[in-house]
Amino acid sequence: MVKFYSSTYSYDHPFPAVSLAYFLRYPNPYSKHVASTDTISRSFDPATQRLTTVRLHLKRSRLPPAVLKLLPSSVIGSGADGTTQSFILETSVIDVREGWMETESRNLNWCNVLSVIERHSFRRPDITPGHTLTSPDALTDRTDVSVSVTLKSRIGEQLRKRRQRWGETATPTSVAGVGAGAGVGEEDDPSELAAWPAKQGFFGSWSSTAARSAIESISLQRTEKSQAKARKGVGVVLTRLGKGGIQAVLEGMRADGEVVA
Repeated sequence: MVKFYSSTYSYDHPFPAVSLAYFLRYPNPYSKHVASTDTISRSFDPATQRLTTVRLHLKRSRLPPAVLKLLPSSVIGSGADGTTQSFILETSVIDVREGWMETESRNLNWCNVLSVIERHSFRRPDITPGHTLTSPDALTDRTDVSVSVTLKSRIGEQLRKRRQRWGETATPTSVAGVGAGAGVGEEDDPSELAAWPAKQGFFGSWSSTAARSAIESISLQRTEKSQAKARKGVGVVLTRLGKGGIQAVLEGMRADGEVVA
């Protein structure tokens, strides 16, 4: 089963300001979990006049108690309090002339436990073919945003594959542990299965399907809360841009970074 989240909203700011705020959104008071942001690559296509950027974010979070019961901390490398960190790969394409930006973010860690793909679409209202930001009526004080998040746990899928190859010795716990921090498609050594003790008690009573559904449901609830904070974070940057331009944003980022540290 796959869980989906979607929402639409608008910023009362023109598209150029919103797209700039998106790239300057970390750190802000609502993103204390973001430890760092690095630009991997950036390219401009002179033919389409579009800018493509790839960035890597390092985020820290604390797993909900319910998830800790399902997945032992020793399996996913978290601390005693459930604190984990993960890398998020973000790709964005922006067309300033037509007034739109598309972004996609996905986690690079714990993919066998939960895969999260988040997409944002930013658009100047009423975009029509051939209508660019150089047109007299192109700049409006509103930017429409649509968000979609897909959450999928691969615990059941991986368990079935391993059972086909290695027999009934594969368990949900071993599936979560072996290669949990690796990317999709990494080969696993069947001998490693024995290194992961089976979770008894609470987890033992769960089927892989139930565990997967629980992880997806819990993650969906967290997504709903985090998206509200993400929207507020961009709003903070927009306010700073309006009051003092880039200088105010940089000063705010510096202060937020010191608070986080």
